[in-house]
Amino acid sequence: MNAIANMIDPHFILPFHTASETDHPRMGGKCASLSRMIALGAPVPGGFAVATDAYAAHLCADGLERAICAELDGLDTGDVADTEARADRIRQLVTERAMPAPVEAAIRAAYAVIAPGNDLPVAVRSSATAEDLPDASFAGQQDTFLWVIGADEVVTHVRACWASLFTARAISYRADQGLGQIEVLMSVAVQEMVDARSSGVAMTLDPINGDRTKIVIDASWGLGESLVSGEVTPDNFTVEKVLMQVQKRKISDKHHETVADSAARCTISRPVDGDRRNIPSLTDEEVIAVAQLARRLEKATGTPQDVEWAIDRQGRLMALQSRPETVWSQKKPVIATFHTGIEGVIGTLMAPIQNKI
Repeated sequence: MNAIANMIDPHFILPFHTASETDHPRMGGKCASLSRMIALGAPVPGGFAVATDAYAAHLCADGLERAICAELDGLDTGDVADTEARADRIRQLVTERAMPAPVEAAIRAAYAVIAPGNDLPVAVRSSATAEDLPDASFAGQQDTFLWVIGADEVVTHVRACWASLFTARAISYRADQGLGQIEVLMSVAVQEMVDARSSGVAMTLDPINGDRTKIVIDASWGLGESLVSGEVTPDNFTVEKVLMQVQKRKISDKHHETVADSAARCTISRPVDGDRRNIPSLTDEEVIAVAQLARRLEKATGTPQDVEWAIDRQGRLMALQSRPETVWSQKKPVIATFHTGIEGVIGTLMAPIQNKI
């Protein structure tokens, strides 16, 4: 195993548990967040980042960067059909070019360390350098691949993540934001899969009104993809942040779940058994555990968080992602002013209306 570990080139591979703050710019938003959560002691599935240097090396190989720039020359994002066609050609360029040999060797060695039997299911997730930032959130615009098994498949899906930088939507987004096309680099997270019994998101404020005294949790059965895709309406729980008490709960009819099909080496969407459809996907104790994890991450980062989490089939809570909340946390607080006489009376009557604007 030491011989394999010695093959891991730190220029291309950054294990989550050993990465430092100085490494984070080479890890992208998602991978840097995972590294920070591990440093804070949060329960995070193990894995590693394929650093931005690996993607940069791929761009430099066989004139790939020049070919991409040629496809983007004269781009008009208002021409949707043309943008789609250019995006398709660029993604094909990225996936068909051979990965530089040193990069591929480093990825295979890093996977061998966490999967000695070459059979560990992992998630392969994009982690672009401009995503998960408070002022330019890319969340969801690049690809994620679940239940990937074997070094060959990991290498293939890393390359697919790189290619997902060039969907028509992502190209248009970068153009609109002035971020550049080649300048945005891609790291990739390779992370042990959680065989989730329940999963969801936790916001450390109320997303409806910005109330920071609340933690709001959405939860459903299985992996979080059914919730994120909108396939199911999740259960919803509101927790009072200081007292850690469940204040509200709304239990939904959760008719589908995304789960692992180990034999087929993939995930599938299947109907939920009738006796589970309308019961809570979390116990009250689990709701509080999720809320405590989210509050801990908020306190450590100093800003409201949007936390992805999962509870595996052994009942273990895992943190999958934590990013800054990007709506209410950026609003300027309303400074209250007080007046006497009729002006004060009118101001008091108008306050509930103004607060809703």
